[in-house]
Amino acid sequence: MSRPTVSPTPMDDLLATLDLEKIEENIYRGTSPKDGWQRVFGGQVVAQALVAAQRTVEDDRFVHSLHAYFVRPGDPSVPILYEVERIRDGSSFATRQVLAIQHGKAIFTLSASFQVDEGGYDHQILMPEVTDPEKLMGEREFKAAFLEQAPEAVRRYWMRERPIEVRPTSLLHYLTRDKLEPRQDVWVRALGPVPADRQTQAAVLAYISDMTLLDASLYPHGTSIFDPSLQAASLDHAMWFHRPVDFSDWLLYSQDSPSACGARGMTRGTLYSRSGHLIASVAQEGLIRKKANDR
Repeated sequence: MSRPTVSPTPMDDLLATLDLEKIEENIYRGTSPKDGWQRVFGGQVVAQALVAAQRTVEDDRFVHSLHAYFVRPGDPSVPILYEVERIRDGSSFATRQVLAIQHGKAIFTLSASFQVDEGGYDHQILMPEVTDPEKLMGEREFKAAFLEQAPEAVRRYWMRERPIEVRPTSLLHYLTRDKLEPRQDVWVRALGPVPADRQTQAAVLAYISDMTLLDASLYPHGTSIFDPSLQAASLDHAMWFHRPVDFSDWLLYSQDSPSACGARGMTRGTLYSRSGHLIASVAQEGLIRKKANDR
């Protein structure tokens, strides 16, 4: 008797997406999931470029920072070519530059720095006190309560199967168009096991780092990225990896937006373990402008 076919989970699909194909020395090819989106998710490109860079450094060197620019929208219907330039290999640090190409043009560029583990001074800011994720509305309850009357873009975003669960500590921005404080706290967790190697864990964390990040820059203006009259896109992205991550429990993604100006919103984020350890810091500027026919 044949065994029933087991469909891959969304986390399986994400890990497969991050497993790039090597086609030549320093050149890798990545694909995008067929999920119906018109653009490649920015976190996917960041994570894939990081994987490409990691494949060219020694195993004992781990990413501690990356800086990236989104140059053009990614096309999910064709592969992305990642070209890695080996800038430097020192006794403690290594530097890599990655260029992502589609249709013969650059769509993304990333610089990343890697370091061997070292001891030294150790301090961090404290994690904010927020409601535990178990006391918050889960995604299933959220969908039942809010999605029926939500705009089409919101429904499509929340109804797709995803490898990461998101639980905002406040749902006020879904209930009102009032102008709110430019900050939010969001619990996130992996919906499935993540391999224990630090390279894969760093790539999954980079994928998560682009989720919900622009939202806080829109709260003071009574709108969201789901507003059909709004054009929103990530412009640049920076990330610092402070400590190893454990995906067996929830992570808190605390975000604030110090400024919006010139059709750009700037947002900062800090990712904490459930126990309060600061795992990573993120900064991003994104395009937030009204579409021309909606001015």
